[in-house]
Amino acid sequence: MKEPVIGLTLDWRDGGEGKYSRYPWYALRENYSTAVADAGGLPLFLPFHLDHVDDYLDRVDGVIVTGGDFDVDPTLYGEKPSHDRVTTLPHRTAFEHALVRKALERNMPILGICGGHQLINVVFGGSLIQHIPADWENPIEHEQTHSRHESSHSVEIAEGTLLNKIVGTTHAEVNSVHHQAIKVPGEGVIINARAPDGIIEGIEHPGYKFCLGIQWHPEFIISDVDQRIFDAFIKAAAAP
Repeated sequence: MKEPVIGLTLDWRDGGEGKYSRYPWYALRENYSTAVADAGGLPLFLPFHLDHVDDYLDRVDGVIVTGGDFDVDPTLYGEKPSHDRVTTLPHRTAFEHALVRKALERNMPILGICGGHQLINVVFGGSLIQHIPADWENPIEHEQTHSRHESSHSVEIAEGTLLNKIVGTTHAEVNSVHHQAIKVPGEGVIINARAPDGIIEGIEHPGYKFCLGIQWHPEFIISDVDQRIFDAFIKAAAAP
């Protein structure tokens, strides 16, 4: 069976002295593509060319919207920035928003990771908590400082959800590197996982072939739960 081609979105940084380049550059941690390849997919990186979104989707079998050190523009969910931690990358978000919207029109498998999970919710009309420590009562630590190869907290997974069927458990230990989270789920979006403090850690949309958002970073494969998520996504992308 031919490997399904998986499009992965990239992060972007401006250039400057002492950086990788003095000119703007794309980047993505190696473990994203490794997780895809190890699960049987063929990773393909997608630069931010809005006029080529349909061309990209013609060539891939599934899309992963990756995380990054930035935030979805609050104006996309009807708010203004409410905290100085909010930083945006408008051209990345515009590209990813169009990519997800058009992938959904094709009923193409989509996996959103961290910021990608949040973006999927915004595409469906949902909103975000702009800064957890400022906007959530008694939160646990969601920006771990120790290695991302280690867990930070647990999540409880809702029975009967797609995520539950994929991982085969209602409890998982996950890593955690985010200061925002989903506030109001978008239209038709189902919450499938929460942290002990109630923060939403996973979403899905049952109206599509495979539409899953994960707040943690399963590409680090710190458990069988993470591996099963990638295995299930690649299987969905390989299906006719």
